[in-house]
Amino acid sequence: MMVNVLTKQNSVANHFLAELRNVEVQQDRMRFRRNMERLGEIFAYEISKTLTYEPLEVETPLGIAETELITEQPVLAVVLRAGIPMHQGMLNVFDQAECAFIGAYRKTKKSGVFEIRKEYVSTVNLDGRTVILIDPMLATGRTVVLTCKELLDDFQIKHLHIVSAIASEEGIAHVRAFLPQATLWTGAIDSELTSKAFIVPGLGDAGDLAYGTKD
Repeated sequence: MMVNVLTKQNSVANHFLAELRNVEVQQDRMRFRRNMERLGEIFAYEISKTLTYEPLEVETPLGIAETELITEQPVLAVVLRAGIPMHQGMLNVFDQAECAFIGAYRKTKKSGVFEIRKEYVSTVNLDGRTVILIDPMLATGRTVVLTCKELLDDFQIKHLHIVSAIASEEGIAHVRAFLPQATLWTGAIDSELTSKAFIVPGLGDAGDLAYGTKD
């Protein structure tokens, strides 16, 4: 599995990621969502370099310009609810893309052990398509693996990209073990997980920060 990390090279993505992590800036919920959206736009630009293109001639007021355009837009699959802002950023770039929506979440038992539940999937036909799965926090990797394996069982996906704002080393190892054919894109890699499987230093709960604390 190929892993691409935005912050390996300095860019403006560092600023957006730093604000996402900053406990004071996080108090501005709209800014948190916007920074996730901006990261999504950057990821979309980077992934666009890997897609297939074909030549096209464009008529200008003064002549003909030659260019290369993407032959087919990818399908943007988002894990609800935390992935919505980043999904919007990618949709700003791949503005003709079709989309898939997946309801998956952790259900924590009294013992502290949690299981992944997936209760909702709405998707177009993914056969022969390039799919970008968006889940902003790749912690244990279990949600991503469960979701992607079911999609791969149901469809003949041409290529699978997985996008997260922050990934843990453990999560990457889990995805690599079960989805070796995928390409992973992340803003940064953090080394630790808490006993409740939150990434450290991470940024907290992306869904709560974007939309409010769950009951």
